[in-house]
Amino acid sequence: MRNLLVTGGAGFIGSNFVHHVLEHTDDHVTVLDKLTYAGNRASLDGLPAERLTFIHGDITDAPLVDRLFADVDAVVHYAAESHNDNSLHDPRPFLDTNIIGTYTLLEAARRHGRRFHHISTDEVYGDLELDDPSRFTEQTPYNPSSPYSSTKAGSDLLVRAWVRSFGVQATISNCSNNYGPYQHVEKFIPRQITNVIRGIRPKLYGAGENVRDWIHADDHSSAVLTILDKGEIGETYLIGADGEKNNKDVVELILELMGEPKDAYDHVTDRAGHDLRYAIDSTKLRTELGWQPTYGDFEAGLAATVQWYRENESWWAPAKDGVEAFYASKGQ
Repeated sequence: MRNLLVTGGAGFIGSNFVHHVLEHTDDHVTVLDKLTYAGNRASLDGLPAERLTFIHGDITDAPLVDRLFADVDAVVHYAAESHNDNSLHDPRPFLDTNIIGTYTLLEAARRHGRRFHHISTDEVYGDLELDDPSRFTEQTPYNPSSPYSSTKAGSDLLVRAWVRSFGVQATISNCSNNYGPYQHVEKFIPRQITNVIRGIRPKLYGAGENVRDWIHADDHSSAVLTILDKGEIGETYLIGADGEKNNKDVVELILELMGEPKDAYDHVTDRAGHDLRYAIDSTKLRTELGWQPTYGDFEAGLAATVQWYRENESWWAPAKDGVEAFYASKGQ
């Protein structure tokens, strides 16, 4: 039994990880979350209180972080500002959380000698051409294209520097696009699902040709736990489930799963600097650590996600109107 500190554990992939850990291990989890708009305390409802401690706080609060690190065995760092559109509107919070926040955590890990795992994104690698057969690997050079991906790239480099310069016991994982329960309705898949539930036509950026490599949040969680348990210190592991789909196909599949005509969506103004394609080669994780995804079938994972949003409107409804008003103001 370990005591794990999970930063951002009330956010989308962080809360899924907390659920996964409590279901599959005997570990105790302490969650540190600022509860910005993307964090939701309700995402942790129903979990056993004797194995979960929730701390409302900021990862840039060095005294708080230091106190928490003194009482844990390992830290999994999910906390991040992570929405590309928001980073284009106001980059500053991305610098504060993704750079200064990660620095604050790394300094605490150095002082206390704690195992540290850093969660990152495939967006640090930039994008690939639609007809490029290659995929991102651990050797792919960084080429971020937005304030969000640039600050995540910066946080990755900080982790690598603290490993080399100070001997921090850290690993990094870069994951492809997640989907699943507890994802904020500003994000692509839940936005379209909740639009259909509300009787609103889904919205598709541009022609919808942009490709993302989708992975269910449960599979991301199992991969992170595998790296925490078996990963080699100083190494980076790419997490993916061979789920490449273009946005048009995803919207049409959502409509089909929800009993609507496949063409019942609207094209809207494309996002500025919209990356063309992401694709993950997770060979290293699978061969060296023995990890495999559970949801090898994207359609099955998406159907389960649709069902979750149908059954949990009370969780997502409070944010829905504000999100749609924001996008409407931008013609999206």
